[in-house]
Amino acid sequence: MTNSLRDSEHPGYPAIEEELMTEMYRQMLRVARHRLHQKNDAVDIVQEAWVRILEKMDTLRESNKIIPWAKTIAANLASNANRARRAETVCESCEDYAVGLYTMPEPEMFAELSDLLGRLDPQTRTLLLYKFYYGFKDNEIAAALDVPVGTVKARIHRGKARIKAQSQEDSTHT
Repeated sequence: MTNSLRDSEHPGYPAIEEELMTEMYRQMLRVARHRLHQKNDAVDIVQEAWVRILEKMDTLRESNKIIPWAKTIAANLASNANRARRAETVCESCEDYAVGLYTMPEPEMFAELSDLLGRLDPQTRTLLLYKFYYGFKDNEIAAALDVPVGTVKARIHRGKARIKAQSQEDSTHT
């Protein structure tokens, strides 16, 4: 691998010495381990980072910045891996939730949901209905209510948490 990054084989590429490559690998591995939720994936992330580095070596403008550049690539790949794993988890959770919906009769589900929404303050109830019933995007809700998007996101998050808490509270009382 070290020979493939030498000037003699690829004109225009900066020469990368063995100790520099070892240091770069060590730092990329440290960054990947730090960023990843699944630490076992760090070696795979670094390997993918090496592939990206080799593919994009010609885009590196300053050869003395190769280690920070490599660490950034590893960090971005680790973030992408976390995001992908989170999406898989969410999909699995949605499937579990969907299975639960099919076992509960529809009139009971609607009555329970209506009851839970009825216990919320009007502002939170409106936000949740806009988001999940009508399917508005956060920025559309923010524009309609004349509040920042971050406020909408926070209120929706808190509203969902309240509904979840109320639902759990109800299930422990019955």
